[in-house]
Amino acid sequence: MRKLSLVALCLFFNLISKAQDKAPAYPLITHDAYFSIWSFGDGLNQSVTKHWTGKEQSLLGVINVDGKYYRFLGEKSKTFKDILPAADALKYQASYSFDKVEAGWESSTYNDHDWKKAEAPFGDDNSARTKWKSDDLYFRRTFNVAKVSAAKKYLKLNHDDNVIVYLNGKVIYKKNGWVSDYSYLPIEDGILKTGKNVLAIHCKNTAGGRHLDAGIVEEEEDHLNIAPATQTNASIQATTTKYTFSCGPVELQVAFTSPLLLNDIKLTARPISYINYTVKSTDARQHSVDIFFGASSNLAVNTPNQSVSAWKSSKNKLSILKTGTVEQPVLKKRGDDLRIDWGYLYVAVPARFNATQFIATENESLKSFVDSRYPKQAQLLNAKTLNLSSVIPFGSVSATPVEKYMMLGYDDLKSVEYFGEKLKPVWRLSGSQQFEDQLAEADAQYTSLKTKCATFDAKLYADAEKAGGKAYADLCKLAYRQAIAAHKIVYAPNGDILFLSKENFSNGSINTVDVTYPSAPQFLVYNPELLKGMLNGIFYYSESGKWKKPFAAHDLGTYPLANGQTYGEDMPVEEAGNMIILTAAITRAEGNAKYAEKHWEVMSVWANYLLREGFDPANQLCTDDFAGHLARNSNLSVKAIVALGAYAQMAQLSGKTDVANKYRTAALQMAQNWMKMADDGDHYALTFNDKNTWSQKYNLVWDKLLKLDLFPKEVYKKEINFYLTKQKEYGLPLDSRRTYTKSDWIMWTATLADNEADFQKFINPIYRYAAETESKVPLSDWHETTNGQMTGFQARSVVGGYFIKMLADKWNIK
Repeated sequence: MRKLSLVALCLFFNLISKAQDKAPAYPLITHDAYFSIWSFGDGLNQSVTKHWTGKEQSLLGVINVDGKYYRFLGEKSKTFKDILPAADALKYQASYSFDKVEAGWESSTYNDHDWKKAEAPFGDDNSARTKWKSDDLYFRRTFNVAKVSAAKKYLKLNHDDNVIVYLNGKVIYKKNGWVSDYSYLPIEDGILKTGKNVLAIHCKNTAGGRHLDAGIVEEEEDHLNIAPATQTNASIQATTTKYTFSCGPVELQVAFTSPLLLNDIKLTARPISYINYTVKSTDARQHSVDIFFGASSNLAVNTPNQSVSAWKSSKNKLSILKTGTVEQPVLKKRGDDLRIDWGYLYVAVPARFNATQFIATENESLKSFVDSRYPKQAQLLNAKTLNLSSVIPFGSVSATPVEKYMMLGYDDLKSVEYFGEKLKPVWRLSGSQQFEDQLAEADAQYTSLKTKCATFDAKLYADAEKAGGKAYADLCKLAYRQAIAAHKIVYAPNGDILFLSKENFSNGSINTVDVTYPSAPQFLVYNPELLKGMLNGIFYYSESGKWKKPFAAHDLGTYPLANGQTYGEDMPVEEAGNMIILTAAITRAEGNAKYAEKHWEVMSVWANYLLREGFDPANQLCTDDFAGHLARNSNLSVKAIVALGAYAQMAQLSGKTDVANKYRTAALQMAQNWMKMADDGDHYALTFNDKNTWSQKYNLVWDKLLKLDLFPKEVYKKEINFYLTKQKEYGLPLDSRRTYTKSDWIMWTATLADNEADFQKFINPIYRYAAETESKVPLSDWHETTNGQMTGFQARSVVGGYFIKMLADKWNIK
């Protein structure tokens, strides 16, 4: 009997694992680069939910079934009590020396009376209380502990650059490199003592900035008996991620829906998501059920040490909680590894669900739920890391499912700065200026939007499966929300739509052209107006005279400030080619050249540049130069040739016959020359001057999709056949220099194939990477083909490029 039970159990878990959609990370709340929350890993309750950058932004869910508690959403955030406060918690002075010190300086018996004392943190940035400009910093803090508890101890450390940390003369941590925030690093038991202790640190600057701050904390325990629910299914659709849990005798379904329906720009721009709960009994009995949901105020800060306030209110038949920073530094920070610290997070529950809402810390909130004794205060001001908590009663639940929902929203007040003007969010441009009214509108639309999203999700999957098979469809549904949520929709002062990307996990640029280029297929499939929104700012930059060079800019600044290029190097052929090709794609999608004609003058400048410099490019940067710059890059040359052919095509459609003939003739001649100069026998080389090399010529895909007919189909076939000899377990390498790849470019390359079998040979390894990678982060587009691990980048919009095969099908390109 025991053997049979084990077999049955194995079969059960095997069925569970097969049923669940696999992803490196699961999208939960996905609207823009700031309002973007993910579950990192396969179990919704196995880790704290995080912003796409990896910083904790806790959403916590617990269900009470007949007095037993099961955690289904998130893991409880660790909370700490200071033993030796760092400077973000309490001002302190440390003993220090910038000069080399004598041996034994780190010991607890060393006499540091001759050292200087000053206030921490030490560094060379604006946050430093004591300026440090030398190479070395020696740092000591002496402190007393009345009694060492049994709680787990951590070193709290923020450093730039290399550190070695001692506690009572023993090394407790070493690292070469720097961090951008506080790390909490376990301290081995027994090192911290009752009585006198000494924390000593040597920090060495190797390049760039300097910073040091340190303290010691211990973990706080909540002593609550809350078991994890058993996750039995996870399903990712284009707009919704749905989980199923077994919670004792009750089944719980939780669905996170961000209604990003791209044919409705106003809806897509509205930053409100739904969380739906469906509960039913599984044992033919009735059970008493309540659900707790908590959202951390860390969703509204850049760093957890920022002071926040929170309020409870009701309006429009909604119960509402709201939180934001005390400081409200609107659009004061720019960069990549940053989170929003202005505006306000909202949690709203329809009043008819009779939710109890309250404000407390996370530990206090959970204890309140378990004890059914809730704080009464309607506001908490100038606090740290609060929890917006809601308890929704489901009453007595039978086998008939009971469904209730809530909403999460974010009012960013001002969304981006665009050439000196702070732009309002789209919803503020017409109608009510109160975010509570947006919540009421979202509440009223819940039922219809739930149906629309389900219909859209099913159609997207069916269309993708028809275009490229099941694995391809699974990749498209995974990419859909990620690509959108790396953008912000706003309107320029002249009324033009702007769909501004953030170059996530790369350099934080805003509206990067070579990020727009790979992501464009998704928006060409679902709403070309959004692609115009990705090009409009770059066109304006040149047409206004603010950008004077004869090729397109690389970017408009560093997110969220779009005041002009901040990237240190131009990509002349890359960006000029991208802009012209994408304008031609809009022309193809709309069936007319109106958009091209609007920007003809500046495009002509760029086309002339490509005519002069594009065929045999100089040693200039392109989008794939992870392994270094290349002169005479043959794939970059393809881009220039295709762009000139596309320019000629638009000229013909606009009635500019002479221009069309001139540029098409030039592009055809270039293509013939390219085939000779890049030829390397059974394939075409990476560069014109370096044979026995190769690269993916993914730029050829636009010759095919736009029906330019510049290159014979034999060129595509020759390359495809060669690539299939270079495949690795997790995909086709980008080129012969390294084994890493870009999955968006593989999709483009695969679309050059002339048969389904060859297409699948490229797609299946990408699917295997997405399902098997150990890099548990929002889908990376840059991964290693030998082991499936992320090389760099995560949560980027370029995965919108996966939709290129769907675009080919939509345009009837075979």
